[in-house]
Amino acid sequence: MYAGADMAFQLGKTRHGVGVVFQNDEIGLFSHKRFSAQYSYHFNLFGGRLSIGAEADMLQEGIEGSKAIFPENDSDDAFPSSDINGSRFGASAGLYYAHRNWYAGIGVMHLLAPTILIGETNEYALRRQYNFTGGYNIRLRNPLLSIVPTTLVRYDGFEWRADVTARLVYSYEKRRLYLGAGYSPERSVTFYVGGSFHGIDLGYAYEAFTSGLGFGAGQHELVISYRMPVNMQKKGKNLHKSVRYL
Repeated sequence: MYAGADMAFQLGKTRHGVGVVFQNDEIGLFSHKRFSAQYSYHFNLFGGRLSIGAEADMLQEGIEGSKAIFPENDSDDAFPSSDINGSRFGASAGLYYAHRNWYAGIGVMHLLAPTILIGETNEYALRRQYNFTGGYNIRLRNPLLSIVPTTLVRYDGFEWRADVTARLVYSYEKRRLYLGAGYSPERSVTFYVGGSFHGIDLGYAYEAFTSGLGFGAGQHELVISYRMPVNMQKKGKNLHKSVRYL
């Protein structure tokens, strides 16, 4: 599960952004939780906009040792027999540049490469993860349609993953529909569809594995978000003046 909220605001002539993120991931007996507070600063550069972002993370790792099953009359001293967890602070940072129809960004997660102590004897070391992303908005002859190819490459010093996607987007006034597909070499293919209506974004994706478990053992993803306008600069419409100066 992933949940987040973010907001842009302006102080004087400077532009900023803040956000919060909560992530909960469970695989077997292992769980990973992350709560993050985010900040970004935006300014114009070379006809585009450069964004500098930072994130403070609270990371928690857990092991449900009480649910582990061992052979009869046997156990593993290296594996806990009870539920244990541990937490540690972390940090992330990144740069993002957007210019008309294209964008590019680079970010580093787990910048401090923290080691989390789980219980009294177990440790979990987090590697730095380097993320590279880019995309381009291709306008078609029909002004309501566009093709948006994107790429995302992730590398942690040992393994890497690349995702190349392309989606067809239909936009009319404040309504938007899209469908697309993605490919990750030696891993999977993804198909997705979604749209935006009255501030609500709804999307569905299915990732089918091209190796290992195969197409039938893919995973589903449902994304729901809501966008509402917040204008902290707008002044009240009801202006009161003395009748002597009207």
